[in-house]
Amino acid sequence: MNDLSFPVPLWVWAAVTLGICVMLAVDLIAHRDNHVIGFREAAIWSSIWIAIGLGFGLILLAWQGGEVSSTYYAGYLIEKAVSIDNVFVFALVFSFFAVPDAYQHKVLFWGVLGALAARLVFIFVGAELLQVFFWTAYLFGAFLIWTGWKMAVSKDEEVHPDRNPVVRLVKKLIPTDPKFHGDKFFIRINGKRIATLLFVVLVAVEATDLIFAIDSVAAVLAITANTFIVWTANAFAVLGLRSLYFCLAGLLRRFAYLHYGLAVLLAFAGVKLILSETPVGKLPIPVTLGVIAATITVSIAWSLIATRGQEANGDDQPTATGASFADGGDETAPAPEQPAARGRHGKESP
Repeated sequence: MNDLSFPVPLWVWAAVTLGICVMLAVDLIAHRDNHVIGFREAAIWSSIWIAIGLGFGLILLAWQGGEVSSTYYAGYLIEKAVSIDNVFVFALVFSFFAVPDAYQHKVLFWGVLGALAARLVFIFVGAELLQVFFWTAYLFGAFLIWTGWKMAVSKDEEVHPDRNPVVRLVKKLIPTDPKFHGDKFFIRINGKRIATLLFVVLVAVEATDLIFAIDSVAAVLAITANTFIVWTANAFAVLGLRSLYFCLAGLLRRFAYLHYGLAVLLAFAGVKLILSETPVGKLPIPVTLGVIAATITVSIAWSLIATRGQEANGDDQPTATGASFADGGDETAPAPEQPAARGRHGKESP
Protein backbone atom coordinates (compact mmCIF):
# COMPACT_ATOMS: atom_id res chain seq x y z
CA MET A 1 0.00 0.00 0.00
CA ASN A 2 1.69 3.19 -1.20
CA ASP A 3 1.48 5.92 1.41
CA LEU A 4 3.15 8.89 3.01
CA SER A 5 6.38 7.89 4.64
CA PHE A 6 8.73 10.08 6.61
CA PRO A 7 11.04 9.36 9.56
CA VAL A 8 9.61 10.18 12.98
CA PRO A 9 12.37 10.12 15.62
CA LEU A 10 11.60 8.40 18.89
CA TRP A 11 11.96 11.69 20.75
CA VAL A 12 9.13 13.17 18.65
CA TRP A 13 6.84 10.31 19.60
CA ALA A 14 7.87 10.81 23.24
CA ALA A 15 7.34 14.57 23.07
CA VAL A 16 3.87 14.26 21.53
CA THR A 17 2.86 11.58 24.05
CA LEU A 18 4.19 13.69 26.92
CA GLY A 19 2.30 16.72 25.58
CA ILE A 20 -0.94 14.72 25.49
CA CYS A 21 -0.36 13.53 29.07
CA VAL A 22 0.32 17.10 30.21
CA MET A 23 -2.89 18.33 28.57
CA LEU A 24 -4.87 15.55 30.23
CA ALA A 25 -3.31 16.45 33.59
CA VAL A 26 -4.20 20.12 33.13
CA ASP A 27 -7.76 19.18 32.26
CA LEU A 28 -8.02 16.93 35.33
CA ILE A 29 -6.65 19.62 37.66
CA ALA A 30 -9.00 22.23 36.19
CA HIS A 31 -12.01 20.05 37.00
CA ARG A 32 -10.86 18.36 40.20
CA ASP A 33 -13.74 19.88 42.21
CA ASN A 34 -16.44 18.07 40.19
CA HIS A 35 -18.36 21.27 39.48
CA VAL A 36 -21.13 21.37 36.91
CA ILE A 37 -19.68 22.47 33.56
CA GLY A 38 -21.73 25.19 31.88
CA PHE A 39 -21.88 26.04 28.20
CA ARG A 40 -19.51 29.02 28.47
CA GLU A 41 -16.77 27.01 30.19
CA ALA A 42 -17.23 24.10 27.79
CA ALA A 43 -17.05 26.45 24.80
CA ILE A 44 -13.80 27.98 26.07
CA TRP A 45 -12.22 24.57 26.59
CA SER A 46 -13.49 23.34 23.21
CA SER A 47 -11.89 26.36 21.56
CA ILE A 48 -8.60 25.57 23.32
CA TRP A 49 -8.63 21.92 22.21
CA ILE A 50 -9.55 22.81 18.63
CA ALA A 51 -6.82 25.46 18.54
CA ILE A 52 -4.28 22.88 19.76
CA GLY A 53 -5.43 20.36 17.16
CA LEU A 54 -5.25 22.89 14.33
CA GLY A 55 -1.94 24.24 15.64
CA PHE A 56 -0.37 20.79 15.46
CA GLY A 57 -1.22 20.73 11.76
CA LEU A 58 0.78 23.93 11.34
CA ILE A 59 3.73 22.28 13.09
CA LEU A 60 3.51 19.42 10.59
CA LEU A 61 3.33 21.97 7.77
CA ALA A 62 6.58 23.58 8.89
CA TRP A 63 8.24 20.22 9.55
CA GLN A 64 7.14 17.98 6.67
CA GLY A 65 5.31 20.18 4.20
CA GLY A 66 1.80 20.67 2.86
CA GLU A 67 0.91 17.09 1.89
CA VAL A 68 1.58 15.73 5.37
CA SER A 69 -0.23 18.65 7.00
CA SER A 70 -3.26 18.31 4.69
CA THR A 71 -3.42 14.58 5.36
CA TYR A 72 -3.40 15.24 9.11
CA TYR A 73 -6.22 17.80 8.76
CA ALA A 74 -8.29 15.33 6.72
CA GLY A 75 -7.91 12.70 9.45
CA TYR A 76 -8.58 15.25 12.19
CA LEU A 77 -11.76 16.51 10.51
CA ILE A 78 -13.25 13.07 9.94
CA GLU A 79 -12.43 12.02 13.53
CA LYS A 80 -13.96 15.26 14.85
CA ALA A 81 -17.11 14.62 12.84
CA VAL A 82 -17.44 11.08 14.16
CA SER A 83 -16.90 12.46 17.68
CA ILE A 84 -20.20 14.34 17.39
CA ASP A 85 -21.91 10.99 17.00
CA ASN A 86 -20.16 9.85 20.19
CA VAL A 87 -21.88 12.69 22.00
CA PHE A 88 -25.33 11.31 21.17
CA VAL A 89 -24.56 7.96 22.76
CA PHE A 90 -22.78 9.47 25.78
CA ALA A 91 -25.82 11.64 26.42
CA LEU A 92 -28.03 8.56 26.28
CA VAL A 93 -25.79 6.63 28.69
CA PHE A 94 -25.73 9.50 31.19
CA SER A 95 -29.48 9.91 30.83
CA PHE A 96 -30.19 6.20 31.23
CA PHE A 97 -28.21 5.98 34.47
CA ALA A 98 -29.33 9.44 35.67
CA VAL A 99 -25.71 10.49 36.24
CA PRO A 100 -25.47 13.77 38.22
CA ASP A 101 -24.07 16.59 36.09
CA ALA A 102 -21.15 17.16 38.47
CA TYR A 103 -19.78 13.62 37.91
CA GLN A 104 -20.14 13.40 34.14
CA HIS A 105 -16.81 15.08 33.43
CA LYS A 106 -14.93 12.55 35.57
CA VAL A 107 -16.51 9.66 33.70
CA LEU A 108 -15.64 11.25 30.36
CA PHE A 109 -12.08 12.00 31.48
CA TRP A 110 -11.32 8.36 32.31
CA GLY A 111 -13.37 7.31 29.30
CA VAL A 112 -11.11 9.38 27.05
CA LEU A 113 -8.03 7.71 28.54
CA GLY A 114 -9.48 4.34 27.61
CA ALA A 115 -10.45 5.65 24.18
CA LEU A 116 -6.89 6.83 23.50
CA ALA A 117 -5.45 3.48 24.58
CA ALA A 118 -7.89 1.53 22.41
CA ARG A 119 -7.23 3.72 19.39
CA LEU A 120 -3.47 3.38 19.79
CA VAL A 121 -3.78 -0.42 19.65
CA PHE A 122 -6.19 -0.37 16.70
CA ILE A 123 -3.98 2.08 14.79
CA PHE A 124 -0.81 -0.02 14.98
CA VAL A 125 -2.62 -3.30 14.34
CA GLY A 126 -4.66 -1.88 11.46
CA ALA A 127 -1.71 -0.09 9.84
CA GLU A 128 0.43 -3.22 10.05
CA LEU A 129 -2.31 -5.32 8.46
CA LEU A 130 -2.69 -2.83 5.62
CA GLN A 131 1.05 -2.80 5.01
CA VAL A 132 1.56 -6.57 5.14
CA PHE A 133 -1.70 -7.88 3.68
CA PHE A 134 -2.97 -5.65 0.87
CA TRP A 135 -6.33 -7.46 0.75
CA THR A 136 -7.23 -6.18 4.23
CA ALA A 137 -7.88 -2.82 2.52
CA TYR A 138 -10.88 -4.48 0.84
CA LEU A 139 -12.10 -5.83 4.19
CA PHE A 140 -11.72 -2.50 5.99
CA GLY A 141 -13.28 -0.69 3.04
CA ALA A 142 -16.26 -3.03 2.91
CA PHE A 143 -16.70 -2.65 6.67
CA LEU A 144 -16.78 1.15 6.40
CA ILE A 145 -19.27 1.05 3.51
CA TRP A 146 -21.50 -1.36 5.44
CA THR A 147 -21.26 0.84 8.55
CA GLY A 148 -22.23 3.90 6.55
CA TRP A 149 -25.17 2.09 4.96
CA LYS A 150 -26.40 0.85 8.34
CA MET A 151 -26.13 4.34 9.80
CA ALA A 152 -28.15 5.82 6.93
CA VAL A 153 -30.98 3.27 6.73
CA SER A 154 -31.48 2.04 10.28
CA LYS A 155 -34.58 3.47 11.89
CA ASP A 156 -35.74 3.66 15.51
CA GLU A 157 -32.77 1.64 16.68
CA GLU A 158 -32.57 2.11 20.44
CA VAL A 159 -29.50 1.73 22.60
CA HIS A 160 -29.90 -0.08 25.92
CA PRO A 161 -26.71 0.38 27.98
CA ASP A 162 -27.79 -2.22 30.55
CA ARG A 163 -27.89 -4.88 27.82
CA ASN A 164 -24.32 -4.28 26.70
CA PRO A 165 -22.43 -7.59 27.03
CA VAL A 166 -19.45 -5.89 28.70
CA VAL A 167 -21.69 -4.17 31.25
CA ARG A 168 -23.51 -7.43 31.97
CA LEU A 169 -20.17 -9.20 32.44
CA VAL A 170 -19.00 -6.56 34.92
CA LYS A 171 -22.19 -6.98 36.91
CA LYS A 172 -21.57 -10.72 37.14
CA LEU A 173 -17.87 -10.52 38.02
CA ILE A 174 -17.80 -7.49 40.32
CA PRO A 175 -20.16 -6.89 43.26
CA THR A 176 -22.01 -3.68 42.41
CA ASP A 177 -23.99 -1.22 44.49
CA PRO A 178 -26.89 0.19 42.41
CA LYS A 179 -26.35 3.72 43.74
CA PHE A 180 -23.98 6.65 43.31
CA HIS A 181 -21.52 7.35 46.12
CA GLY A 182 -20.27 10.79 45.19
CA ASP A 183 -17.62 10.60 42.47
CA LYS A 184 -16.24 7.27 43.68
CA PHE A 185 -15.93 4.30 41.36
CA PHE A 186 -15.38 1.87 44.25
CA ILE A 187 -16.32 1.86 47.94
CA ARG A 188 -15.84 -0.53 50.84
CA ILE A 189 -18.82 -2.05 52.60
CA ASN A 190 -18.08 -4.32 55.57
CA GLY A 191 -14.48 -4.50 54.41
CA LYS A 192 -15.49 -5.67 50.93
CA ARG A 193 -14.58 -3.66 47.81
CA ILE A 194 -17.76 -2.82 45.89
CA ALA A 195 -18.16 -1.10 42.52
CA THR A 196 -20.54 1.86 42.43
CA LEU A 197 -23.06 2.72 39.75
CA LEU A 198 -20.62 5.37 38.49
CA PHE A 199 -18.13 2.59 37.64
CA VAL A 200 -20.85 0.77 35.69
CA VAL A 201 -21.46 4.01 33.78
CA LEU A 202 -17.74 4.24 33.00
CA VAL A 203 -17.75 0.68 31.69
CA ALA A 204 -20.78 1.47 29.51
CA VAL A 205 -19.02 4.54 28.09
CA GLU A 206 -15.82 2.57 27.41
CA ALA A 207 -17.72 -0.32 25.82
CA THR A 208 -19.68 1.90 23.45
CA ASP A 209 -16.56 3.86 22.54
CA LEU A 210 -14.86 0.67 21.35
CA ILE A 211 -17.30 0.61 18.45
CA PHE A 212 -16.55 4.24 17.66
CA ALA A 213 -12.82 3.52 17.86
CA ILE A 214 -13.04 0.76 15.25
CA ASP A 215 -15.03 2.94 12.85
CA SER A 216 -13.01 6.12 13.30
CA VAL A 217 -9.58 4.49 13.14
CA ALA A 218 -10.58 2.56 10.01
CA ALA A 219 -11.84 5.81 8.45
CA VAL A 220 -8.55 7.64 9.12
CA LEU A 221 -6.53 4.64 7.93
CA ALA A 222 -8.44 4.99 4.67
CA ILE A 223 -6.81 8.40 4.32
CA THR A 224 -3.30 7.32 5.33
CA ALA A 225 -1.60 4.32 6.92
CA ASN A 226 1.10 6.51 8.43
CA THR A 227 0.77 5.64 12.12
CA PHE A 228 2.08 8.98 13.38
CA ILE A 229 -0.49 10.99 11.40
CA VAL A 230 -3.34 8.61 12.27
CA TRP A 231 -2.44 8.64 15.95
CA THR A 232 -2.08 12.40 16.27
CA ALA A 233 -5.27 13.06 14.27
CA ASN A 234 -7.21 10.70 16.55
CA ALA A 235 -5.57 11.89 19.77
CA PHE A 236 -6.07 15.62 19.23
CA ALA A 237 -9.67 15.09 18.11
CA VAL A 238 -10.53 12.83 21.08
CA LEU A 239 -8.88 15.17 23.60
CA GLY A 240 -11.67 17.68 23.04
CA LEU A 241 -14.46 15.12 23.26
CA ARG A 242 -15.40 15.98 26.87
CA SER A 243 -15.79 19.69 26.20
CA LEU A 244 -17.62 18.94 22.96
CA TYR A 245 -20.14 16.89 24.93
CA PHE A 246 -20.92 19.72 27.34
CA CYS A 247 -21.17 22.18 24.44
CA LEU A 248 -23.61 20.06 22.44
CA ALA A 249 -25.57 18.24 25.18
CA GLY A 250 -28.40 20.77 24.97
CA LEU A 251 -28.37 20.95 21.18
CA LEU A 252 -28.44 17.28 20.23
CA ARG A 253 -31.93 17.33 18.74
CA ARG A 254 -30.83 20.10 16.38
CA PHE A 255 -28.45 17.63 14.66
CA ALA A 256 -31.28 15.48 13.33
CA TYR A 257 -29.65 14.76 9.95
CA LEU A 258 -26.01 14.66 10.93
CA HIS A 259 -25.96 10.86 10.79
CA TYR A 260 -26.56 11.03 7.02
CA GLY A 261 -23.41 13.10 6.65
CA LEU A 262 -21.43 10.70 8.83
CA ALA A 263 -22.79 7.78 6.80
CA VAL A 264 -21.52 9.45 3.61
CA LEU A 265 -18.10 10.07 5.17
CA LEU A 266 -17.72 6.47 6.33
CA ALA A 267 -18.82 5.10 2.95
CA PHE A 268 -16.50 7.55 1.16
CA ALA A 269 -13.61 6.41 3.36
CA GLY A 270 -14.42 2.79 2.51
CA VAL A 271 -14.47 3.48 -1.23
CA LYS A 272 -11.25 5.48 -0.93
CA LEU A 273 -9.54 2.61 0.87
CA ILE A 274 -10.62 0.05 -1.71
CA LEU A 275 -9.56 2.30 -4.61
CA SER A 276 -6.09 2.63 -3.05
CA GLU A 277 -5.44 -1.02 -3.93
CA THR A 278 -6.69 -0.71 -7.51
CA PRO A 279 -5.14 0.95 -10.58
CA VAL A 280 -7.01 4.14 -9.61
CA GLY A 281 -4.79 4.50 -6.55
CA LYS A 282 -5.24 6.87 -3.61
CA LEU A 283 -7.46 9.90 -4.18
CA PRO A 284 -5.67 13.25 -3.88
CA ILE A 285 -5.74 14.75 -0.38
CA PRO A 286 -7.33 18.04 -1.60
CA VAL A 287 -10.25 16.00 -2.96
CA THR A 288 -10.55 14.12 0.33
CA LEU A 289 -10.47 17.35 2.36
CA GLY A 290 -13.09 18.91 0.09
CA VAL A 291 -15.47 15.97 0.40
CA ILE A 292 -15.10 15.83 4.19
CA ALA A 293 -15.57 19.59 4.69
CA ALA A 294 -18.51 19.80 2.28
CA THR A 295 -20.28 16.77 3.78
CA ILE A 296 -19.94 18.01 7.36
CA THR A 297 -21.06 21.53 6.40
CA VAL A 298 -24.10 20.37 4.41
CA SER A 299 -25.30 17.85 7.01
CA ILE A 300 -24.98 20.32 9.92
CA ALA A 301 -26.59 23.17 7.94
CA TRP A 302 -29.40 20.85 6.81
CA SER A 303 -30.01 19.81 10.43
CA LEU A 304 -30.00 23.35 11.81
CA ILE A 305 -32.31 24.68 9.08
CA ALA A 306 -34.75 21.76 9.45
CA THR A 307 -34.89 22.18 13.26
CA ARG A 308 -34.63 25.97 13.50
CA GLY A 309 -37.94 26.15 15.37
CA GLN A 310 -36.63 24.09 18.27
CA GLU A 311 -35.24 25.86 21.28
CA ALA A 312 -31.75 24.90 22.39
CA ASN A 313 -32.46 24.62 26.07
CA GLY A 314 -32.45 22.02 28.78
CA ASP A 315 -35.64 20.46 27.45
CA ASP A 316 -33.71 19.31 24.40
CA GLN A 317 -31.54 17.08 26.53
CA PRO A 318 -32.48 13.42 26.86
CA THR A 319 -34.67 12.60 29.81
CA ALA A 320 -33.07 10.64 32.65
CA THR A 321 -34.41 7.17 33.26
CA GLY A 322 -32.59 6.14 36.40
CA ALA A 323 -31.64 2.55 35.60
CA SER A 324 -31.43 -0.06 38.32
CA PHE A 325 -28.50 -2.47 38.47
CA ALA A 326 -29.35 -4.52 41.49
CA ASP A 327 -31.11 -7.80 40.98
CA GLY A 328 -34.48 -6.77 42.24
CA GLY A 329 -32.92 -3.67 43.81
CA ASP A 330 -34.21 -0.12 43.97
CA GLU A 331 -33.82 2.30 41.15
CA THR A 332 -31.54 5.26 41.56
CA ALA A 333 -34.14 7.73 40.31
CA PRO A 334 -37.73 7.81 39.03
CA ALA A 335 -38.12 6.21 35.65
CA PRO A 336 -40.00 8.52 33.31
CA GLU A 337 -40.53 7.91 29.64
CA GLN A 338 -37.59 6.33 27.81
CA PRO A 339 -35.51 9.02 26.05
CA ALA A 340 -34.98 9.25 22.36
CA ALA A 341 -32.12 6.96 21.44
CA ARG A 342 -29.54 7.00 18.69
CA GLY A 343 -27.85 3.75 17.89
CA ARG A 344 -24.30 3.72 16.57
CA HIS A 345 -25.67 2.74 13.17
CA GLY A 346 -29.16 4.19 13.50
CA LYS A 347 -30.81 7.56 13.71
CA GLU A 348 -32.61 9.28 16.51
CA SER A 349 -35.99 7.84 17.40
CA PRO A 350 -38.97 10.11 17.84
